[in-house]
Amino acid sequence: MSPSGSRPFAGVRILDFTQVLAGPYGSYQLALLGADVIKVERREGEDMRRTPLSREWAERGMAPSWLAINGNKRSLTLDLQKPAAKEIVRRLAAKADVVMENFRAGVMDRLGFGYQALSAINPRLIYCAISGFGQTGPYRHEAGYDGKIQALSGIMSITGHAETGPTRAGFAVCDVLSGMTAAFAVSSALFQRTHTGTGQFIDVSMLEASLAFLSTQVADFTVAGHRQEQFGNQAISRKVTANLFRAAGSYLLLAVNDEKQYRALMTELGRADVLDDPRFGDWFLRKENEAALREIIEAALMAADAKTWEARLNAAGAPCASIWRIEEIIDHPQIVARGVMQTAETDFGPLRLMGSGFQMAHGAGKLDSAPPALGAHTDAVLAEIGYGETEIAALRADAVI
Repeated sequence: MSPSGSRPFAGVRILDFTQVLAGPYGSYQLALLGADVIKVERREGEDMRRTPLSREWAERGMAPSWLAINGNKRSLTLDLQKPAAKEIVRRLAAKADVVMENFRAGVMDRLGFGYQALSAINPRLIYCAISGFGQTGPYRHEAGYDGKIQALSGIMSITGHAETGPTRAGFAVCDVLSGMTAAFAVSSALFQRTHTGTGQFIDVSMLEASLAFLSTQVADFTVAGHRQEQFGNQAISRKVTANLFRAAGSYLLLAVNDEKQYRALMTELGRADVLDDPRFGDWFLRKENEAALREIIEAALMAADAKTWEARLNAAGAPCASIWRIEEIIDHPQIVARGVMQTAETDFGPLRLMGSGFQMAHGAGKLDSAPPALGAHTDAVLAEIGYGETEIAALRADAVI
């Protein structure tokens, strides 16, 4: 097949024991890029299939948050406590390239599916374990939840307003960045295996992954001794005009960070006179007189709504954005032009879901198949590793699958 006809991980098989968000998000990134991801679920399915946001979709075992990160995967149900299931896992591991799991440290070892056991069967196996705190250290057995990691990592200490205290991000930021970290780690190990021929163990800690994304804030303290504070919606540049402002009936986030942009802002707002005001002669003076400058800017912004100002100010060279809702941004002209949203056909009609967060000249991520119904591929996967119809029927009768 020509390079333009294949994706980066075509031919890579991943045995995926992950559940909820961090792990499945990571394996989804690899599935979009062509990996054959076999999702192993308990016979009743993972809890994420029935999250309570939508009763209709939860009762189908296809909750929206589950659908979002399980496309292109195949579903295999197993009762991992049963000896026959353990044999199935061993056979699958023998032919897999990667195993991914996000149980607490030690759980897979107790089940007999830890790295030592499975790598003995398949030395080329790459084994990625995702957990709250990693496989070693005094916290290794503690549960890792997104909110807990946001609080512990320092993210919440720098998020929010000084007047009202810390707040968590509006989405499960630690879960998804841990999943993306896992996908990057697996990709790195797969590349390394091309010239070593052997697999390895990957230990992804949600806490460490989160700290890695805070590298600039960490260095602010370790290098300069600077302690971060909560600055609300102000940019890390701490420029007065890089903050959230009121417009007519809404809000506008200004990202005006340099002198040229500042001049463009004040001119387009019809307040070019402010450019000669000695109170605002440079960034230090603007900070000292922040309240007065904010009053001037917001008074001008009240002349129109935020989306009108967004178009006008960006065209004038003053970067900004109105506050777009999720239901709006997915139909933004830029998102539509680049084909970001993808459609999966299901028994319930077409579903619009997110694909990869990047474009490629060839082999880009693509949503080929809808998130699977529970156990939809059990028979096919077992047949691929040598189980006949009679054996599969017996496994089902014994509640192994």
